[in-house]
Amino acid sequence: RRPGDILAEIQALVDDGAIEVTLLGQNVNSYGVEFGDRGAFAKLLRACGQTEGLERVRFTSPHPAAFTDDVIDAMAETHNVMPQLHMPLQSGSDKVLKDMRRSYRSKKFLGILDKVRERIPHAAISTDIIVGFPGETEEDFQATLDVVDQSRFASAFTFQYSKRPGTPAAELPEQLPKAVVQERYERLIALQDRIAAEENAKQVGTRVEVMVTAAQGRKASETHRLSGRARDQRLVHFSVPEGGGVPRPGDLVTVTITEAAPFHLIADPAGPAEYTVRRSRAGDAWDRSQAGSCAVPGPGAAQGAKGVSLGMPALPPLPVRPR
Repeated sequence: RRPGDILAEIQALVDDGAIEVTLLGQNVNSYGVEFGDRGAFAKLLRACGQTEGLERVRFTSPHPAAFTDDVIDAMAETHNVMPQLHMPLQSGSDKVLKDMRRSYRSKKFLGILDKVRERIPHAAISTDIIVGFPGETEEDFQATLDVVDQSRFASAFTFQYSKRPGTPAAELPEQLPKAVVQERYERLIALQDRIAAEENAKQVGTRVEVMVTAAQGRKASETHRLSGRARDQRLVHFSVPEGGGVPRPGDLVTVTITEAAPFHLIADPAGPAEYTVRRSRAGDAWDRSQAGSCAVPGPGAAQGAKGVSLGMPALPPLPVRPR
């Protein structure tokens, strides 16, 4: 899609009440190749910074082989691009990466992380990892553990390799026994959970801005906490102190982190002085949507307002066969 089309859609979403967007692509770094501008993605990020009312911009997923310094610069220099990066590793073994036909190696991957953290010191970096790819030796797996240890990921999506008929990997020799894959997977999970807990513990005592979400935590009914995402995408469960305003989904609260766990942070303000709410256009849009679902006009609701298209192609209706 051309940049103008994307920016027009973003503007339409913002006009409809959105304050956060995520740019999605199979490999966002290659965006622009089709129309002859290899720097198009960095330019698109910077252009998002010129969209009034757009407060948070995220993107996924980049590819380590094509990740360039201009994107890092755009992230660091554009006020509404969030300090968060999802960078798929897959394996820390150069041999396995070659077998996977991935065109980067662990040294390049770690170099990208170093550059990102140099420009954006508080960036939270997440990743994808596959355990048990055909031919993976214990030495190969240890290389993955080593890279994970060095990378200090805030979170990781971890997967056990599964043989899928018709894929090139399914034809490779040395398919690993399930028990071996499971044991390695458990070691990886233990390491990453420890790192995530340590990285989250560093957040205790810091002030964070949280965008409130509609979905709440599993224990919300017991803890009476609401939930949201910090600028770096960390999940935060927070309580509303007595005398503090109750936010709507889409509003933003600023709180101090009081506790940390591997997969979330907790903020329990001692009083209103440690808690602020900023009502947002997204919260207003939430009110309108709730009122609309009850057939009651919400404040500021436009007569005959229509939803915003997400740029997806229309599909023809399926033929109905007589029975």
